Amino acid sequence: MKQRLLCLFICLGSALQPAFASTSDEAELALPTDPTASIVPASEEGPDSRQMEKDLQQLPWKQARSIIQSVPKLKASVDAYGPLGWQFVEANYQHYHWKKNIDKLDAPKKRELAELIRKAEKAR
Repeated sequence: MKQRLLCLFICLGSALQPAFASTSDEAELALPTDPTASIVPASEEGPDSRQMEKDLQQLPWKQARSIIQSVPKLKASVDAYGPLGWQFVEANYQHYHWKKNIDKLDAPKKRELAELIRKAEKAR
């Protein structure tokens, strides 16, 4: 019984492989001819979220907390969970996924956050 099921899965997999290969080939053909046309320079969209996340995670807790509290959307994301949210973030801020919250910020707020992080790094 197990051998028959295994044989069935192998047959189905080999039958579907050409179908998957043709869709990936079509996707490659659908790429724009100028790959740089859709890329937005980092200066227009604001600072890099991943780098800001790493920089924020490397700060001491007191500095990180003051930065988080100074940016309303970041503060609201932690405040939503009440005092337990702040306790959780304090215990895990060096591994907390700040990027998704940073991505929600508009460009001027991102630049402001980057400046706050840069100042905090210099003060260390």
